[in-house]
Formats: sequence, structure tokens, C-alpha cells
Amino acid sequence: MPRIPQFSQSLPMLLYAAIDAVMPRFRQIFKEAGITEQQWRVLRVLWDIEEISHSDLARLTLISAPSLIGIVDRLVDQQLVKRRRSNLDRRVVFISSTRAGRELRDAVLPAVQQTYFELKESVDPATWQSLLKGLADLVETER
Repeated sequence: MPRIPQFSQSLPMLLYAAIDAVMPRFRQIFKEAGITEQQWRVLRVLWDIEEISHSDLARLTLISAPSLIGIVDRLVDQQLVKRRRSNLDRRVVFISSTRAGRELRDAVLPAVQQTYFELKESVDPATWQSLLKGLADLVETER
């Protein structure tokens, strides 16, 4: 049986450490914008996809459908997103960004892009590409 890595060098701990190293910078941007990290994930998808079903949004954001209801409720209250029921199947609900949601995108994205740039510049290009590819490959293998 193969020996497991030292605790601090195990994959789960390295992933947690990476999140702890990266996310505070983004969370500060989100906090200043008045949104949570989960709300950011929803908005980020809606800025790329004009309108999406609730179930597809849950899948893309990795937020459970029941939890997503409350997150979307709060975004609706903030007038950043809106809901629309399908005309073909009343059980299907579509979510889209509002004008205020798109204005928030324009206000927040420059800081997010700057943070991405700084993170990318903190390691050599080959390491960055290898990191992204390795994580993407791991996710695909586990699906």
C-alpha cells in the first residue's frame, strides 16, 4: 500500500492552503462591492451567460440548488438579478443579470482582473499553466 503524504503536503491540505492564500484578496473586493463570495459566483456566470436555468446555474457555480435559492433571493432583493418562469414549463426558472448587476460588473471586474494579473505574475508562466491544467484535469477525472 502506498504511503500517504505528510499531512501538510496532502492534496486536500494544499488545496485549502491555496484557497487561504488566494481568496482573501478576492473576498475583500467582493466585500467592498457589497456581495458575498457565493453571490459573486452567481453574478460571474450571469455576466458570461445572459440567462440560465436555476439548475444549470447551480451546476456551474457548484452551489446546491436549495442553497442557491437563498443566494438568488438576496441578489433579487439587491436588484442585481431577476427571475423569469419558463413559458413552456412553469417548474423551470431562469435567472439573468439586471442593469444594476451589469453596472456592478463594470465596477468590480477591473479589481478582479488586477488581482488575477498579480497572482499570475507571482509564479513563472509554465507553473501557472501547469497549475491550471493540473487542476482542470483532476476535476475532469473525478466527474
